[in-house]
Amino acid sequence: MSRLYDTIEPSVVDEEMLKKAVEEQGPKDQAGRIAKEEGIHFRDVTQLRLDFKNILKIDNLWQFTALTKLQLDNNIIEKIQGLDSLINLVWLDLSFNNIEVIEGLDALVKLEDLSLYNNRISEIANIDTLYNLQVLSIGNNSLDQLENLIYLRRFKRLRSLNLAGNPIYEDENYKMFIAAYLPELVYLDFRLVDENTREVANLQYQYAIDEIKHNENMAQRKLTEELQKQEELELHKAAYVEFLNGSFLFDSMYSEDPETAKLAYLPGVHLLLESYPLKHYRSKFVAICQQIFENGLKQQVKREAEVASFFECLREAIESNQDKGSEKVAGFEEKKREIFSELHQLTDMSLLETRIAQYNKEINELCDSLMMLELQLLDQLEDIIKDFERNISDMMTGFIEFVQGIYPFTQLSARALTISQCRDLENNHHEKLLEIAINTLEKVLKNEFVEDVPDEVRMLFVDKDTVVNAVSASHDIHLLKIDNREDDLITQANGWTTALVEKVHSDEVKRNRKRISEINIYIDYLRDEMENLDLPDSV
Repeated sequence: MSRLYDTIEPSVVDEEMLKKAVEEQGPKDQAGRIAKEEGIHFRDVTQLRLDFKNILKIDNLWQFTALTKLQLDNNIIEKIQGLDSLINLVWLDLSFNNIEVIEGLDALVKLEDLSLYNNRISEIANIDTLYNLQVLSIGNNSLDQLENLIYLRRFKRLRSLNLAGNPIYEDENYKMFIAAYLPELVYLDFRLVDENTREVANLQYQYAIDEIKHNENMAQRKLTEELQKQEELELHKAAYVEFLNGSFLFDSMYSEDPETAKLAYLPGVHLLLESYPLKHYRSKFVAICQQIFENGLKQQVKREAEVASFFECLREAIESNQDKGSEKVAGFEEKKREIFSELHQLTDMSLLETRIAQYNKEINELCDSLMMLELQLLDQLEDIIKDFERNISDMMTGFIEFVQGIYPFTQLSARALTISQCRDLENNHHEKLLEIAINTLEKVLKNEFVEDVPDEVRMLFVDKDTVVNAVSASHDIHLLKIDNREDDLITQANGWTTALVEKVHSDEVKRNRKRISEINIYIDYLRDEMENLDLPDSV
């Protein structure tokens, strides 16, 4: 089933082999001679044959990024590797080799036709990313489990499958099993799967198929939900308010606080969290986070609209300026044709020289005119960019000030009573918790504390400093979590604004330089054209 190389000297895929293959398979005749003289860049090659070359290891193909068809059949390859850069590959032939495991194909997402015929493969696996696979030839291998073929159900575009020559080919249920489990398959072992076979197969495997369809639907729904959650998370991250639409921040303050578990044993602490005076501590904290979250999403929509409007203004200004420049160039080109026609007809050398000098002057005037248009555009875009920079900075500053005002500082009314700050909420909670801890310490010292608590909790009440330090440590952790989340939000928001503005300025500089270069190239072309014009030698 495979080629042996104990008597064959393995070949190395090196520069020489690749260059020779490209030249042999390249264009012929005159086109071939020109290509050979100028050289063929590997990055431009779209098809490559490396068959019958005793290749043991796939290597040095990273430059062939445009490759769509690759033949590596009839070699002694043992491992699929070195193909990650061939992202445009559509057709791959690895037949008649010594491959035992399917691997190394994850990057080939455009692959439609894959041949692994006549190898040593015992399982179809590791090709999940080949969504576009239409033809799979894996006959003459070592596949011996029909159930393994269920893996191929994920390839909705698979139309042709060749498995002949595998142990499973001898199974009496082979054809019916495949017809039932791969309903989209058109050709099996190069023969059409007829409707009668499909109907019989569906009846034979009806209950198994129904179950697998149910499981697939469940998995698809789960995947859809996960994708939706991921999309939502990306949206929230773009607004810098991820995980603020709930109790995540509040819960994280306690989940990362080692003192919380100990202090929770103190009498009255659970009531402190669940029945804080006037309003629940936790619910108020979460409400503040929710308000930041909702405002953040609204501000993100406004920023996106501002950015879209800005780029639309840029586009309109540039297109309008380019249209004016194109009109000037078109007018000049028309005039140039008339001038060149006139020059060819003139016989008076003096008049000819005068007309050429006038034409060169008109070239300079065109250059000045185009440069003036670019200068006007430069000024116009500078004003647009300044307005945008001011607007987007004001919007982001307003959002940050809102965050700093509401998070940690806010006011939420509840029957004319307010709690205005996340930090205030935490500070008030800290004071109440410290009061409970001191009271508990006094009971312990008076032998009035009869609660059954772990020894590590009792150790807190050795003296006042110990219990106060424990409560303070818990408080510091909570404040640090609030501070860090606020700092992260502000840092990311400011970073986005800075990066965007810098990119806008950088892109404008590149655009201006490119336009200046285009004008100079065009003017040089006009001057060279004039100099090379076929006129009397005396001129």
